[in-house]
Amino acid sequence: MQIISFKNLRILVLISLLAIIANHVKDQKLVTQGWYKTLEVVIYPVNPANSRMVERYIATLTNDHFSDIENFIARESQNYNIISSKPVQIRLGKTLLATPPQPPAPDNNPVKSIFWSLKLRWWMWRHAPEEHNQKYLVRMFVLYHEPSLTGRLKHSVGLQKGLVGLVNAYGVHSQTRQNNIIIAHELLHTVGASDKYDAMGQPVLPDGLADPEQNPLYPQKKAEIMAGRRALSASRAEMPRSFKNIVIGKKTAEEIGWSSAL
Repeated sequence: MQIISFKNLRILVLISLLAIIANHVKDQKLVTQGWYKTLEVVIYPVNPANSRMVERYIATLTNDHFSDIENFIARESQNYNIISSKPVQIRLGKTLLATPPQPPAPDNNPVKSIFWSLKLRWWMWRHAPEEHNQKYLVRMFVLYHEPSLTGRLKHSVGLQKGLVGLVNAYGVHSQTRQNNIIIAHELLHTVGASDKYDAMGQPVLPDGLADPEQNPLYPQKKAEIMAGRRALSASRAEMPRSFKNIVIGKKTAEEIGWSSAL
C-alpha cells in the first residue's frame, strides 16, 4: 500500500486551503459590490517603530478622524445608482502592538505573494479577530510613522482578496487629511478599483482624469481618487489637498459595482 508523502500531503492541504479561500473571496466580491448594505470598515492603528510621538497621536484618534472618508464616498455615490444611502461606515478599532507582515516586492515570484497572503490571514486571525459577518467587513491596518525618522513612506496596498488594506501614514495631525486620502484609495482597492497612474505617478488617459472631456484638458480642476494626483499637464501632477478636490471617476465606479445614474 502506497503511503502519501509528507510533501504531497502538504501540497494537498495548501491546494484545499486555497480553494476554500477562493470560494470565500468570490462570495465577498458579490456581497461588497452589491452596495445594498453599508460596508463596515475598521481602522486598526499600528505604531511599528514604537515611537512616543506616534503613540500620542494614535491616542487622540476617534471615529471622527475618518469621517471625511465616509462623507467623500457618500457624496460621490450620489452621482451613481446604488441602493445603500450610506455606502461606508468607518470605526476605529483597537491599537495593535504587532506589525503585519509586509508584502513582497511587485517583481517577486507570485508564489511568494500567495504565501504572504496566507501569512497575512494568519496574522489577522491572531491579532484582529472579528465576530462580525466577514462578508461586509473591511480591515485597514494603518501603520503610523514619525516623519523625522521615516522619510518617504513605503507603498500602501489594498487587497480585494480578503478585504484588507495595509496603509503607511504619518502620525502627525498636519498629515491627517493626506492620510485619509491614502486610506480611501486603498479602501477602494479592496472593493475592486484599480490604479489609474503610470510608472511615473502620472494619471493615465482617460480614466485617471477627473474630467477627461474638459476643454482645454489641462490643468484638471480635480483629481481622480485612484489616480491619486491632479494632472496639471501631460507630464506634471500634484497631490490634492483634500477630498473637495477629488472625485470617483466613471471607470472606478464601474469597477466597484456602482452603475451609472439613470
